[in-house]
Amino acid sequence: MRIDPSMWRTILFSLGVVTFVIGVYQTLVENNPKVPAESLQRNYWLFMISLGCIMYYRYLKQRDKEARFLADLKNAPKAPAKQGKPKPRKKPRN
Repeated sequence: MRIDPSMWRTILFSLGVVTFVIGVYQTLVENNPKVPAESLQRNYWLFMISLGCIMYYRYLKQRDKEARFLADLKNAPKAPAKQGKPKPRKKPRN
């Protein structure tokens, strides 16, 4: 069974959002007023997983958009060549 690439991108985006939400929740729950940065340091890995997933998702999306653009250029009809003499421009004479 083969899974569509857009499904993998959706899973990747969802994983990024979920890890970010879990990181924020854990940071707020473990907050120590005496050492405020300690809880953020303990949950840093969750934020980095989230950032990595979102960056890779955007990379895949951009790569897909470029591939579609190149395919459209390749399949676009070419303009027909003009035949005969070109028409003179209507330039006002002094």
